[in-house]
Amino acid sequence: MTGHIRKRGERSWAILLDLPRGPDGKRRRKWHTVHGTKKDAQRKRNELLHEIESGAYCEPAKMTVERFLERWLKHASSKVGDKTFERYSEIVHKNLIPALGALNLPRLQPLHIEDFYIEMLESGRKNGNGGLSPQSVTHFHRVLRSALNQAVKWQLLVRNPADAVEPPKVERKEMKTLDASRTAWLFMAAQGTRLYTPIVLESTLGIRRGEVFALRSADLSLTAAGAATIRRSLQETNVGLKFKTPKNGKARRVSLLKLTIDALIQHREEQAKERALFGEDYQDNDLVFPLPDGSPWPPDSFSDQFRRFRDKCGLKIRYHDLRHSHATQLMEQGVHPKVVSERLGHSSVGITLDLYSHVSPNLQDEAAQKLDVALQKELAKQRKTVS
Repeated sequence: MTGHIRKRGERSWAILLDLPRGPDGKRRRKWHTVHGTKKDAQRKRNELLHEIESGAYCEPAKMTVERFLERWLKHASSKVGDKTFERYSEIVHKNLIPALGALNLPRLQPLHIEDFYIEMLESGRKNGNGGLSPQSVTHFHRVLRSALNQAVKWQLLVRNPADAVEPPKVERKEMKTLDASRTAWLFMAAQGTRLYTPIVLESTLGIRRGEVFALRSADLSLTAAGAATIRRSLQETNVGLKFKTPKNGKARRVSLLKLTIDALIQHREEQAKERALFGEDYQDNDLVFPLPDGSPWPPDSFSDQFRRFRDKCGLKIRYHDLRHSHATQLMEQGVHPKVVSERLGHSSVGITLDLYSHVSPNLQDEAAQKLDVALQKELAKQRKTVS
């Protein structure tokens, strides 16, 4: 098997592959176009020859959407976290392949994708009881668009047909948050329960649920200038609990409130008592919030307990809403959005500003009032000087 490279344009190259002879013994050849440098073309030729030798090669014109998506999943498995990959795989196998898989990849058109979205919105539920939500269909769009972007990079497609399709409009749900008074009330209600310190931590640090239950004692500094270093997150996958890096892939330092330091010190004392009760059976994973025997506390299990607690208290919030409450309270106190973004672990301050835009009107009013006071004061000085 050989592959020949020929120059076609300024930055365009043609690769001519000699494929294994067919059942009839006839010679088979296939053209591939590569845009870039000659080294890019040589690299692509070597990849194609390797695929032919390993039996993984599929002629672009004959590659179905199903085969491409299966190939893309293998690529994506090393690029995203386990939980995200499980979601990708579920969408691909349960939704995208049944609807679009039989089509030849180069013949996939925006109209095919548009019809698929309409069908999902009208009758996409597996139980036959109506359609899926716009949010679910938007998830399908994001996965399909990401996959087809890779097809363009692999030069299987000239352009991404999903780019020409608009996903359904998703109405943003009103964010539920607690003010400082209700947060203090929640602390009082939770005091004396196993939920108390995780509630305090989420309400005063704003870190993610998985980050709370991945915290180790070594990640905490409980001195006067206390801080928590967020290095990892705990997630539940189909194969069990797994620790992974934080969502944006970076560790971050989050300063602690004195209230939080006090709660954590008391929590350590209670944890030492549990450790003594279990003795040699205690699993020492250095976790701040383990189960009584020291093993990791599954985040979903904690959320179930939190829901029972909040229902008993008459609250209609999720544990994650305490993170939103923390961010909202900080911004209302005039803390710079960049600082809020760093505490939350957002990849950019733009995400923070978009999520908490509901706080902006109050901040705008406050900013206008402060500027008005400052300018009025200076004007008064100028008039006094002139007179």
